[in-house]
Amino acid sequence: MDAQKELIAEFDREAANTRKMLDAIPADADLSFKPHPKSMSLGRLVGHLTDFAGEWAHSVLTKDKIEFGQGDSWEPFVPTSKTQALEKFDEQLGTTRAALTATTGDKWDRNFQLVWQGMTVIDDPKHQVFREAVLNHMIHHRGQLTVYLRLIGAKVPGTYGPSADEM
Repeated sequence: MDAQKELIAEFDREAANTRKMLDAIPADADLSFKPHPKSMSLGRLVGHLTDFAGEWAHSVLTKDKIEFGQGDSWEPFVPTSKTQALEKFDEQLGTTRAALTATTGDKWDRNFQLVWQGMTVIDDPKHQVFREAVLNHMIHHRGQLTVYLRLIGAKVPGTYGPSADEM
């Protein structure tokens, strides 16, 4: 089995499923919608998903460490429209896939660290971080998006087979 080839194929499948879910958001959806006060807004969730296939995945593949110190800030991407989210998703996907293809051999065994204000949040081999903090995390938030879609009355597309809306 060629692990590199299989990981690329998995990324391609999950990115395609994520794009399909993003595309299911109605064009006129209220991106400020929250199913619960503790929940992210729909727009924030969509931006988060967009970043998983884009900036976050690319950073895990191309950097060994990301560190945010005292006073550092990070502004999450919150799209103002479905179109803007899809454009960013599509634009970043090619860059991430190229970095994924270039990550071979011992590069997968190198550690990736995420440090937030002196606290190490992630310190694991890149192959583990890519699987858990990129792919699995993207799948998790995509699942959240299906609930948001259902709550706003949109049709939910199938991911690993048809959904109830496709039957």
